[in-house]
Amino acid sequence: MNPRDIQTRLSEMRDAAVLMEIDNLVWDRQNTPAEKMEWESREKYLQSCPPGNQIVAVIGEEIGGYIGFKPPTPLPSNAHVLELNIAIHPAYQRQGIGRVLMDALVQLAAERGVRKLSLRVLASNPGAVAFYESCGFVEQGRLVEEFWLDGQYVDDIFMWRKV
Repeated sequence: MNPRDIQTRLSEMRDAAVLMEIDNLVWDRQNTPAEKMEWESREKYLQSCPPGNQIVAVIGEEIGGYIGFKPPTPLPSNAHVLELNIAIHPAYQRQGIGRVLMDALVQLAAERGVRKLSLRVLASNPGAVAFYESCGFVEQGRLVEEFWLDGQYVDDIFMWRKV
């Protein structure tokens, strides 16, 4: 897929059902310590992920993925940081959508005066770690053996990059 075929925009109310479905398809024990990401209701989803707090990738008429962002705390002294999470629909993975979304977030963050992007990733997800490193993220810390997943202890890696 040509990256020019991927459009990005801020999420809207009408995107909630599709974004909930992407969460359901993407998040599992390989990439999150939660059992599965299933939302109780559309209302709960919208409370946690309000419109405008994700950038969505649109291919034709379909949403192929999103990158969510929010300040890590409500403290004004922490407002220069955005914490992110990213999910790409399985049908669109490894086609450049993640890179397009990351570039769009870096641009939006710069426009908003954000100085730092941060994220957490499981050490058991080396593909994600490699992707983040290719986007300029570096490890800033690690919670060793933080989670017990599928019979093994897994480190929780904190990564960051400057905007």
